[in-house]
Amino acid sequence: MAVAMASSGCTLGIYTNLKALEVQPISRPSLFSTASSFDQLIHSCISPKIRLSSSASTVIVKASSATAVEDGSFQDTDAIPTPKVIIDQDSDPDATVVEITFGDRLGALLDTMGALRNLGLNVVKAEVFLDSSGKHNKFSITKVSDGRKIEDPEMLEAIRLTIINNLLEYHPESSGQLAMGAAFGVLPPSEQVDIDIVTHIRVKDDGPERSLLYVETVDRPGLLVDLVRIVTDINVNVVSGEFDTEGLLAKAKFHVNYRNKPLIKPLQQVLANSLRYYLRRPTTEEGSF
Repeated sequence: MAVAMASSGCTLGIYTNLKALEVQPISRPSLFSTASSFDQLIHSCISPKIRLSSSASTVIVKASSATAVEDGSFQDTDAIPTPKVIIDQDSDPDATVVEITFGDRLGALLDTMGALRNLGLNVVKAEVFLDSSGKHNKFSITKVSDGRKIEDPEMLEAIRLTIINNLLEYHPESSGQLAMGAAFGVLPPSEQVDIDIVTHIRVKDDGPERSLLYVETVDRPGLLVDLVRIVTDINVNVVSGEFDTEGLLAKAKFHVNYRNKPLIKPLQQVLANSLRYYLRRPTTEEGSF
């Protein structure tokens, strides 16, 4: 079902302890095509809120199964599904496809569409469908400036954080299911996963001109940008890919090459070792020196 982008007024609430995102024109010629490092990580989370005029007929439905209690926590009367956010750069050559799944609790998400527009984006197509895993909300989005798909990794990460924060805003019971809940939600995840155990990295050939890099690790803000930086720092080009947020974990599939050829085995090993070292190494506090 294709729908036009809503034009009702939207406002963005910015968390006071995070930097506001300043949207700049995107000039990179292709997705992650350069090997240069990025200026900074996106560690901002944008809280979208919708204002509808009295003539608007669309209503944002908040989660009905979550009830607030006096201490600010949330209780649920049934099992809370695992939230999933997929950013797909492969399936549509002209648009970035975003898919959101959270059981059957998601509504029309007009507020999400408004928040994406505030990032300088257009929702050119949207559809909702149901299957055994729940209700899927799928958006095809492009840049307002030139009508093309989003190619900048910082903007892709900003899109991901905007959608996740919107999920936390209207479905606060999802906070305990998301790694982002520790930073932005009302409740941190009750389950703590071991990053050494859950981190998996694989590289294999994927045709005559590219290889396929698969990374699974603990999710956190800025992870998408960090992964691309690590890859491009060793002069490997990221052509396209998909980045999935599934509860506490993030799963990335990147099509990569080196000088328009698949990665040879030694370079595959270097790439895997670089990612494994960065993702698994302990963080050292500056004050400990």
